[in-house]
Amino acid sequence: MASLKKSRRVRLILFSGVALVSATALIGYAMRDGIQFFRTPTEVATDPPAANEVLRIGGMVEHGSLVRDGANFSFRVTDGETSFPISYVGIVPDLFREGEGTIATGSVIGGVFRATEILAKHDEVYMPSELAEMEALRD
Repeated sequence: MASLKKSRRVRLILFSGVALVSATALIGYAMRDGIQFFRTPTEVATDPPAANEVLRIGGMVEHGSLVRDGANFSFRVTDGETSFPISYVGIVPDLFREGEGTIATGSVIGGVFRATEILAKHDEVYMPSELAEMEALRD
């Protein structure tokens, strides 16, 4: 009787362990593309995202590309190698301007990145390492 209970307990523990490992693997597989903080314009141009895939694109706002029409903004983001067109409707952060780092969240529709959110460089001191490298290339 005792060995039967022990056998059931061991099977339950083994089954629970396998289920936990499987669930972790499935979650990791599902999140594999979302783990990256943002993609560069070169990465988006060479490996276009699927239709309606939400992603982040980051780089420097290209000089001379920012056009504002009321709450509509269009501009190009560059990584020093490739630039990508972005359109956005809404209020942009105070620090958003040409020649500064930005990260946009949205999706690519018809070759244009339609942003739903725009983030600007935090302040003059902080900058993600990827954007710092791009700014160094710009200078």
